[in-house]
Amino acid sequence: QVRLRESEGGLVQPGESLRLFCAASGTIISIDVMCWYRQAPGAQRELVATMTRGGSTTYADSVKGRFTVSRLNAKNMVYLQMNSLKPEDTAVYYCNADGTRVPGYTGVRTFWGQGTQVTVSS
Repeated sequence: QVRLRESEGGLVQPGESLRLFCAASGTIISIDVMCWYRQAPGAQRELVATMTRGGSTTYADSVKGRFTVSRLNAKNMVYLQMNSLKPEDTAVYYCNADGTRVPGYTGVRTFWGQGTQVTVSS
């Protein structure tokens, strides 16, 4: 069984930085895309950043220039470096492994982490 676990988030002040990481464990052949989503109170879950195995990235407009996604394919890990944090970045951040191939299963699957709280407040 594949499990995704995010690092602890935390409380930071506006303008500060925070780095999240997520590790996928279990027997994994490969993961096509590793993503970060977030969900603020009362809002829908939104896609924050993605990174393919080949290194291509995408970002939500609201985080471009402030957030950087990276991954370590060999260890099935993905990172999210968040700089110049704003109160509107407050949310639960979720790790997502899309296009995951596991032994004994034809096709791909998607897995989610349980989420980690990030609060930006003075």
